[in-house]
Amino acid sequence: MTEVLSTPTSGASETVRAQHRHLTETLPFHDVTDFENARRGFVAALEPGVVTAAGGRVVWDNDSYDFLAGEAPDTVNPSLWRQSQLNAIQGLFEVVPGLYQVRGLDLSVMSFIEGTEGVVVVDPLISVETAAAAMALYRAHRGERRVTGLLYTHSHADHFGGARGIVDQEDVDAGRVVVLAPEGFTAHAVAENVFAGTAMSRRAGYMYGAALDRGPLGQVGAGLGQTTSTGSMTLVPPTLHVTRTGQEEVVDGVRMVFQLAPGSEAPAEMHFLLPDLRALCMAENATHVLHNLLTLRGALVRDPHEWARYLTEAIELFADDTDVVFASHHWPTWGHDEAVRFLSEQRDLYAYLHDQTLRMLNAGLVGSEIAEVITLPPALENAWHARGYYGSVSHNVKAIYQRYMGWYDGNPANLWKHPPTEAGRRYVALMGGADAVVAAAREAYDAGDFRWVAEIVSHVVFAQPDHQPARDLLADTFEQLGFGSENGTWRCVYLSGAHELRHGVFGTPATTASPDLYAQLTPEQWFSALAIRVDGPRAWHLRLSLAVRLTDVGEAYVLTLGNGVLTSGSARPVDDVGEGDADLVLTLDLPTLARLFSGMLPPEGFADAGVEATGDLAVLARLTSVLDEPDPDFAIVTP
Repeated sequence: MTEVLSTPTSGASETVRAQHRHLTETLPFHDVTDFENARRGFVAALEPGVVTAAGGRVVWDNDSYDFLAGEAPDTVNPSLWRQSQLNAIQGLFEVVPGLYQVRGLDLSVMSFIEGTEGVVVVDPLISVETAAAAMALYRAHRGERRVTGLLYTHSHADHFGGARGIVDQEDVDAGRVVVLAPEGFTAHAVAENVFAGTAMSRRAGYMYGAALDRGPLGQVGAGLGQTTSTGSMTLVPPTLHVTRTGQEEVVDGVRMVFQLAPGSEAPAEMHFLLPDLRALCMAENATHVLHNLLTLRGALVRDPHEWARYLTEAIELFADDTDVVFASHHWPTWGHDEAVRFLSEQRDLYAYLHDQTLRMLNAGLVGSEIAEVITLPPALENAWHARGYYGSVSHNVKAIYQRYMGWYDGNPANLWKHPPTEAGRRYVALMGGADAVVAAAREAYDAGDFRWVAEIVSHVVFAQPDHQPARDLLADTFEQLGFGSENGTWRCVYLSGAHELRHGVFGTPATTASPDLYAQLTPEQWFSALAIRVDGPRAWHLRLSLAVRLTDVGEAYVLTLGNGVLTSGSARPVDDVGEGDADLVLTLDLPTLARLFSGMLPPEGFADAGVEATGDLAVLARLTSVLDEPDPDFAIVTP
């Protein structure tokens, strides 16, 4: 792509400024309770608030948000500015005696529960480096307590990625560290980050604004936290699974009572009560935002009906024994009554969106129509913790519609639409050519109708990607939409689109794939991941079979490629498969299979790796010849 060097606009339009004035006048900015709670129990900050990897590469820089002071500039939504100020408060905090948190060192929060001999750590951030920095900050003020337990509340990478920054595998293997997680944790953690990992990571670069400059014209925060760290992601597998609500465990003298919440914010998630501290951890199901039902990076649509039910169940199970609610993002809520109100309003938020969307879709409205007309009750509209800083009413309603009704809205006109480039060419021709579209769009831009400008000028960019006036106008438009966004991820998405229109594709700043994740793939997951990469048309006429005998797990599989589909049969005893069952038979262990399928072990290295190969080795070359490599740099705002 030819580099584009148009410059950003100098400020927000009058349309955006008027929107900001309205929010300032209508939202309860006089309520500073969140600021008091975000600073409550402060012990010490990391000075400077910068974390580096080996070699000095910066993986986290909270000090880059020092500009978040005073009143919001006109280029930032004042409500988002407030949320970002809160999220940027960094350091070690005492929640109650014996329970501490480090906040502001990653997108997520790391908690420490002090036990008899050491400390149980909850959710070790995204990166080894930030987790180690948080651990060091805790120990600097609470003593050199060893880690006796590690708890993952759910299966998203910002809650397990830094594990090896605080524990050694040797201690886990020896039983000196217990690693707890909800049932299904490993399978979901691995699948989400491998099967669609390339596309999700590329889109996450937009969602978190990782390539944007920090400042009033750029990235100011992502609502759930400031942004994602960019260090090394790891995974220490669990040694103890929570399999039922009501399950109780004691680790290093710390009593925990668990509630499973699968299919809520994550496919594997759990809450837990610390009865001796009267503290309730809600994982990521009750935070100081309206969360996502479908993230902008992409994911399976979450179930708001179940989400709300779990919150009701948590109140019923734990409210009488709770004086403080904390989570793996943001700051706690203290006081029994305040905690119950907070949980109840969070519950009502997801239940209301679910029920009202279903009511309206049953009246014939489609997702985009519901998103335009739905209004939250005043108590939720004015609750800071229910504002759409990360999820939004708009895209959550569309996600609920998608969950129940799918992508098709029932209108035959939308059943078989042209893809973006072909649609763009036709729209541009219909409207009199690219220059005419841009001229009309400039009038709409001056009138503040930025959503319409984005829609019609995007057609020009997809029809004629080198049309510089269209690219410039679309970048300016995305910028205004970003400046007006209360939602942190919407702002990042819009400004990232503007950035790439002006400067070219920035790629994927951070990826969730890591050796630790690949090491946890089951044989079936490896074969599924391989099948996803088969270029069907190139493989239509290819026929081959490959048997894999895994000596360490005692299982064997026969893979066949036909009609462009790679199929793996059910597991069989390893001795039941041998020469003659496939064109090529490989005998090896699971770690070596991982090296083979990740491209780290060529056939010439089989002997040294202990791989036995019987049959036609050319089968591997024929198979790899039809495998696609994922593209982490694919275009988003251009064809």
